[in-house]
Amino acid sequence: MPHPALEVADIFRTHGAAWRAAHTGHISLGQLKVMSAIEVCRTADLGGHVERCERCAHTQIAYNSCRNRHCPKCQGAAAQDWLADREAELLPLPYFHVVFTLPAAIGDLAWSNKAVVYDLLFKASAETLLTLAADPKHLGARIGFTAVLHTWGSALTHHPHVHVIVPGGGLSRDGERWVACRPGFLLPVRVLSRLFRRLFLDGLSRAQATGRLGFFRTQVHLAQPEAFSALLAALRRIEWVVYCKRPLRGPAAVLAYLARYTHRVAISNSRLIACDADGVSFRWKDYRHKGRQRIKVLRLSVDEFIRRFLLHVLPDGFHRIRHYGLFGNGVRQENLARARTLLAVAEKPMADAPAPIEPSRCCPCCGGRMILIERFARECAPRPAPSPPIRIDTS
Repeated sequence: MPHPALEVADIFRTHGAAWRAAHTGHISLGQLKVMSAIEVCRTADLGGHVERCERCAHTQIAYNSCRNRHCPKCQGAAAQDWLADREAELLPLPYFHVVFTLPAAIGDLAWSNKAVVYDLLFKASAETLLTLAADPKHLGARIGFTAVLHTWGSALTHHPHVHVIVPGGGLSRDGERWVACRPGFLLPVRVLSRLFRRLFLDGLSRAQATGRLGFFRTQVHLAQPEAFSALLAALRRIEWVVYCKRPLRGPAAVLAYLARYTHRVAISNSRLIACDADGVSFRWKDYRHKGRQRIKVLRLSVDEFIRRFLLHVLPDGFHRIRHYGLFGNGVRQENLARARTLLAVAEKPMADAPAPIEPSRCCPCCGGRMILIERFARECAPRPAPSPPIRIDTS
């Protein structure tokens, strides 16, 4: 795959120092760490290794990755590893894609209370699905699902929402049978929206009452109970956006969806077009044209582009991919085995599975196998180059 002509790392390396100097005192330690990691990702600052083709002796240097979860270059490989683990857990069922979105007024509040509000978004959306699915009037089953937090819109604006991938059915309350949902229908969206709104606002009210919310600048007045109650009342009168897409059929479609959503960052390098002293141009999707998306080009000043990118840095230790219900980490394998039994799906024999081996890299010259011949530490250089030409790989 060809390297992008422009990367977020290039923007940070060129303009990051000036941006940090101009915003001293207004940048969190987490944001500084993300900028630093992206700037040095796949450079000699992190060390690397040297590979040589066993057939034609072509040699190339590959620098180490920063592995930061906000880095556009690192998340592709992380997504593939994560998806390989999930592939064995898929059930032979249609899967639904449900999205829970916070109103703009709460999005503003979330910016200064990320850990509290994002965690509440996860809990409210999960409780909504589990409660309605367990209701005999709807599905009457215990379900499981995977939820992924995104905090951005296509234009890098702050837009917190959760993507949830749900199989079309669940275990009965006694665990003795599999309860399938109706074809093409999981749960009523309007009921999902109303319950989600109530659960989230109740949780937000408790967070304010226990002093877990902070209010700054234009939101200082919300520290007063009357003003906060007025905000909650206004939010109860509007419709909250929850939608459920048509079911995904087959493991390949589900994995493709998971690949699109699990390890995505605020903007990929492939969307960047140009960067100069006056600004950064990138492609974005505009969904406001009669429900159809339209690809447009947005140009922001360098200062605003970096600010928007760093809006989406998550608190340290915050998990943006979570599993609920039947897929909870402590009970997932037991519940999956039970579901496969009820669905009459044979388990794959684990004993006969070959031991995993590290995939070899192919030589770009002759297609031969690349052999690791040297590792070098951070801020060090490899030994003097041999006679065959060396290719530097920063992909």
